[in-house]
Amino acid sequence: MTKPLNRQIAALPTTIFTVMSELARAHDAINLGQGFPDTEGPQDMVQAAADALLDGRNQYAPLTGLPELRAAVADSNARFQGLEVSAESEVVVTSGATEALAACLMALIEPGDEVVLIEPLYDTYLPMVRQLGGVPRLVRLEEPGWTLPREALAAAFSARTKAILLNTPMNPTGKVFTPDELDFIAGLLSQHDAYAVCDEVYEHLTFGTPHVSLMTRPGMRERCLRIGSAGKSFSLTGWKVGYVTAPAPLASVVAKAHQNLVFATAPNLQRAVAFGLKKDAQYFRDLAGDMVRKRDILSAGLRGVGLDVLPCDGSYFVMADITPLANGLDDVAFARLLTEEAGVTTIPASAFYDPANGTPPRHLVRFAFCKQDTVLQDAVARIERWASTRT
Repeated sequence: MTKPLNRQIAALPTTIFTVMSELARAHDAINLGQGFPDTEGPQDMVQAAADALLDGRNQYAPLTGLPELRAAVADSNARFQGLEVSAESEVVVTSGATEALAACLMALIEPGDEVVLIEPLYDTYLPMVRQLGGVPRLVRLEEPGWTLPREALAAAFSARTKAILLNTPMNPTGKVFTPDELDFIAGLLSQHDAYAVCDEVYEHLTFGTPHVSLMTRPGMRERCLRIGSAGKSFSLTGWKVGYVTAPAPLASVVAKAHQNLVFATAPNLQRAVAFGLKKDAQYFRDLAGDMVRKRDILSAGLRGVGLDVLPCDGSYFVMADITPLANGLDDVAFARLLTEEAGVTTIPASAFYDPANGTPPRHLVRFAFCKQDTVLQDAVARIERWASTRT
């Protein structure tokens, strides 16, 4: 008998995103499960990437990223968050935000270190932490308002806490953490001498509520690793270009982790992202405004069929309470039925919780609204037709 493979990796189930996407294809359903736009990003950026392939700069980029992209990231930090950053020593370009997360966690975590995570959470967080030997300490937001349970959060911190992984604007809830909440978290980090890995990929996608980076709060400049994503900021998710902003002592270790993961990111895409980050503020306002409209189209339609739509102030996603239409079904069964009978695919929210942390909510599903208006309108019409047969 052959020796076993890595048990943690081998034991990971097929993701709910794969399961639901296959079901969507089988039933010719509109897929509002996976969070990627169904239109191209800015044409001038695509053209810049194409042009950059043809001018003889296709060998390895520098480890920490092309100088022009690091400078653009530093400038973006100053423009949108008031953070003065050294492009030379405090920015690391990565192959997407997921790789940035891995590199940041690798730079911080040793076996036995505790990491505080907030549920519901993006599905790669827990496997990454565990694979590095970290010990998750999970705190669950309270719905329907996605309230931060401060006593529970404080209780999750200890002398063993190395870091918190903070996602704001948040996938899957659409929550944008307030300055007051950030300051409470900052106090815990200072008290316990811990770091924060800040997943801020939706930083430009907030709706009437400004995004504030934890890194800007008093005493947090030296404790935070801030992650951004060109994929989310420019609707070019397939490019997989991310960037980490961190104080130089942390950034240098992130760079070493990055070296051992991928070393460098495609230079033509880096140059195009540098071009994009120089766009004026109106581009980013228009991007958010476009998403507000899409959120409202979908949310109004879901409320129209009787679903309760939870607050959403940012990201690509909105959560809905299925209780009025579920007839006792849990979120997984409801999501399957909605795909098979209504032709609309969503993601059951229980997938964003760790069952080891207690029974997850079974009455919520997540919809992605980063789709064309006509697609969202068609999805709403399908749900309306289906709902009319269940009453």
